[in-house]
Amino acid sequence: MIIRSPADDSEFETYYALRWKVLRAPWNQPPGSEKDEFEGNAIHLAAWNNSGKMVGVGRLHRMAGRQGQIRYMAVEPVAQGRGIGKALLEELELRAVQEGLIEIYLNAREEALQFYTDSGYELLGPAHLLFGAIPHFRMRKGIVGRLGSGAKLARCRDSPRVTHAPYRAPEIVGRPGQAPS
Repeated sequence: MIIRSPADDSEFETYYALRWKVLRAPWNQPPGSEKDEFEGNAIHLAAWNNSGKMVGVGRLHRMAGRQGQIRYMAVEPVAQGRGIGKALLEELELRAVQEGLIEIYLNAREEALQFYTDSGYELLGPAHLLFGAIPHFRMRKGIVGRLGSGAKLARCRDSPRVTHAPYRAPEIVGRPGQAPS
Protein backbone atom coordinates (compact mmCIF):
# COMPACT_ATOMS: atom_id res chain seq x y z
CA MET A 1 0.00 0.00 0.00
CA ILE A 2 1.16 3.51 -0.81
CA ILE A 3 -0.21 6.63 0.89
CA ARG A 4 0.33 9.99 -0.77
CA SER A 5 -1.53 13.04 -2.00
CA PRO A 6 -3.40 12.78 -5.29
CA ALA A 7 -1.02 14.11 -7.95
CA ASP A 8 -3.25 15.29 -10.79
CA ASP A 9 -6.84 16.05 -11.81
CA SER A 10 -7.57 12.42 -12.64
CA GLU A 11 -6.42 11.22 -9.22
CA PHE A 12 -8.42 13.97 -7.50
CA GLU A 13 -11.49 12.93 -9.51
CA THR A 14 -11.04 9.35 -8.24
CA TYR A 15 -10.40 10.68 -4.71
CA TYR A 16 -13.65 12.68 -4.61
CA ALA A 17 -15.60 9.85 -6.26
CA LEU A 18 -14.50 7.46 -3.49
CA ARG A 19 -15.45 9.99 -0.80
CA TRP A 20 -18.87 10.41 -2.37
CA LYS A 21 -19.40 6.66 -2.88
CA VAL A 22 -18.64 5.75 0.74
CA LEU A 23 -19.82 8.81 2.66
CA ARG A 24 -22.65 10.36 0.64
CA ALA A 25 -24.19 8.00 -1.93
CA PRO A 26 -25.65 5.60 0.70
CA TRP A 27 -27.77 8.55 1.95
CA ASN A 28 -28.84 9.65 -1.54
CA GLN A 29 -26.75 12.82 -1.44
CA PRO A 30 -25.75 14.35 -4.79
CA PRO A 31 -22.23 14.34 -6.19
CA GLY A 32 -20.52 17.47 -4.94
CA SER A 33 -21.84 17.00 -1.39
CA GLU A 34 -18.52 15.29 -0.55
CA LYS A 35 -16.71 18.66 -0.79
CA ASP A 36 -16.65 21.75 1.40
CA GLU A 37 -15.07 25.20 1.55
CA PHE A 38 -11.75 23.90 2.96
CA GLU A 39 -10.74 21.70 -0.01
CA GLY A 40 -8.23 24.18 -1.45
CA ASN A 41 -6.39 24.66 1.86
CA ALA A 42 -6.30 21.06 3.06
CA ILE A 43 -3.91 18.14 3.01
CA HIS A 44 -5.52 15.37 0.98
CA LEU A 45 -4.20 11.81 1.25
CA ALA A 46 -5.18 8.63 -0.52
CA ALA A 47 -4.17 5.00 -0.17
CA TRP A 48 -3.46 2.84 -3.20
CA ASN A 49 -3.28 -0.94 -2.99
CA ASN A 50 -0.51 -2.96 -4.66
CA SER A 51 -2.65 -3.19 -7.82
CA GLY A 52 -2.68 0.60 -8.11
CA LYS A 53 -6.32 1.06 -7.11
CA MET A 54 -7.26 3.90 -4.76
CA VAL A 55 -8.87 2.23 -1.74
CA GLY A 56 -8.94 4.92 0.96
CA VAL A 57 -8.98 8.68 1.45
CA GLY A 58 -8.75 11.26 4.22
CA ARG A 59 -8.25 14.98 4.69
CA LEU A 60 -6.72 17.36 7.24
CA HIS A 61 -7.29 21.09 7.41
CA ARG A 62 -6.09 23.76 9.83
CA MET A 63 -8.59 25.31 12.20
CA ALA A 64 -7.93 28.19 14.59
CA GLY A 65 -4.45 28.47 16.06
CA ARG A 66 -2.57 25.18 16.16
CA GLN A 67 -5.61 22.96 15.81
CA GLY A 68 -6.55 20.81 12.85
CA GLN A 69 -9.54 18.76 11.82
CA ILE A 70 -9.59 15.40 10.08
CA ARG A 71 -12.59 14.87 7.83
CA TYR A 72 -13.83 12.64 5.05
CA MET A 73 -12.07 9.44 6.12
CA ALA A 74 -13.34 6.70 3.81
CA VAL A 75 -12.19 3.22 2.81
CA GLU A 76 -13.68 1.08 0.04
CA PRO A 77 -16.17 -1.25 1.78
CA VAL A 78 -14.48 -4.38 0.39
CA ALA A 79 -11.10 -3.17 1.72
CA GLN A 80 -12.23 -2.22 5.25
CA GLY A 81 -10.66 -3.97 8.21
CA ARG A 82 -7.24 -4.28 6.55
CA GLY A 83 -5.41 -1.39 8.24
CA ILE A 84 -5.94 1.14 5.46
CA GLY A 85 -7.87 3.61 7.62
CA LYS A 86 -5.32 3.29 10.41
CA ALA A 87 -2.43 3.95 8.01
CA LEU A 88 -4.22 6.99 6.55
CA LEU A 89 -4.97 8.34 10.03
CA GLU A 90 -1.35 7.91 11.16
CA GLU A 91 -0.05 9.70 8.07
CA LEU A 92 -2.55 12.55 8.52
CA GLU A 93 -1.37 12.88 12.13
CA LEU A 94 2.25 13.04 10.97
CA ARG A 95 1.33 15.76 8.49
CA ALA A 96 -0.38 17.65 11.32
CA VAL A 97 2.85 17.57 13.33
CA GLN A 98 4.73 18.73 10.25
CA GLU A 99 2.32 21.67 9.95
CA GLY A 100 2.96 22.63 13.58
CA LEU A 101 -0.43 21.55 14.88
CA ILE A 102 -0.78 20.33 18.45
CA GLU A 103 -4.39 19.09 18.52
CA ILE A 104 -6.61 17.27 16.07
CA TYR A 105 -10.39 17.28 16.21
CA LEU A 106 -12.83 15.15 14.25
CA ASN A 107 -16.49 14.26 14.16
CA ALA A 108 -16.92 10.49 14.05
CA ARG A 109 -19.90 8.41 13.09
CA GLU A 110 -21.05 6.05 15.82
CA GLU A 111 -19.67 2.97 14.05
CA ALA A 112 -16.21 4.59 13.91
CA LEU A 113 -15.93 5.57 17.60
CA GLN A 114 -13.96 2.46 18.58
CA PHE A 115 -11.55 2.93 15.67
CA TYR A 116 -10.72 6.47 16.80
CA THR A 117 -10.66 5.60 20.51
CA ASP A 118 -8.19 2.81 19.73
CA SER A 119 -6.08 5.43 17.92
CA GLY A 120 -5.90 7.65 21.01
CA TYR A 121 -8.82 10.02 20.40
CA GLU A 122 -10.88 11.19 23.35
CA LEU A 123 -14.68 11.33 23.07
CA LEU A 124 -15.90 14.84 23.88
CA GLY A 125 -19.62 14.33 23.29
CA PRO A 126 -22.32 14.53 20.62
CA ALA A 127 -21.54 16.75 17.62
CA HIS A 128 -24.36 16.83 15.07
CA LEU A 129 -26.87 14.74 13.16
CA LEU A 130 -25.82 14.50 9.50
CA PHE A 131 -28.67 14.35 6.95
CA GLY A 132 -31.08 14.08 9.89
CA ALA A 133 -30.08 10.44 10.35
CA ILE A 134 -26.37 9.91 11.14
CA PRO A 135 -25.21 10.84 14.66
CA HIS A 136 -21.68 12.21 14.87
CA PHE A 137 -19.52 12.58 17.96
CA ARG A 138 -16.82 15.18 18.62
CA MET A 139 -13.38 13.69 19.35
CA ARG A 140 -9.97 15.17 20.09
CA LYS A 141 -6.34 14.09 20.26
CA GLY A 142 -3.31 16.02 21.51
CA ILE A 143 -0.51 15.08 19.12
CA VAL A 144 2.65 16.64 20.50
CA GLY A 145 4.96 13.86 21.68
CA ARG A 146 2.24 11.19 21.34
CA LEU A 147 2.72 9.83 17.83
CA GLY A 148 4.89 6.81 18.30
CA SER A 149 8.43 6.28 17.12
CA GLY A 150 10.97 9.06 16.85
CA ALA A 151 11.81 7.81 13.37
CA LYS A 152 8.30 8.67 12.16
CA LEU A 153 8.46 12.09 13.77
CA ALA A 154 11.91 12.75 12.31
CA ARG A 155 10.74 11.68 8.86
CA CYS A 156 7.81 14.04 9.15
CA ARG A 157 9.89 16.97 10.46
CA ASP A 158 12.61 16.60 7.86
CA SER A 159 10.36 16.34 4.80
CA PRO A 160 8.57 19.31 3.29
CA ARG A 161 4.86 18.62 2.68
CA VAL A 162 5.05 18.91 -1.10
CA THR A 163 7.84 16.36 -1.47
CA HIS A 164 6.92 14.12 1.47
CA ALA A 165 7.84 10.53 0.64
CA PRO A 166 4.87 8.16 0.32
CA TYR A 167 4.14 5.96 3.30
CA ARG A 168 4.53 2.32 2.36
CA ALA A 169 2.84 -0.34 4.44
CA PRO A 170 2.80 -4.08 3.81
CA GLU A 171 -0.13 -5.27 1.73
CA ILE A 172 -2.57 -7.09 3.96
CA VAL A 173 -4.48 -9.74 2.06
CA GLY A 174 -8.02 -10.48 3.19
CA ARG A 175 -9.57 -10.17 6.60
CA PRO A 176 -8.87 -12.71 9.33
CA GLY A 177 -10.66 -15.89 8.39
CA GLN A 178 -11.42 -14.62 4.88
CA ALA A 179 -9.85 -15.88 1.67
CA PRO A 180 -8.00 -13.23 -0.34
CA SER A 181 -10.06 -11.66 -3.11
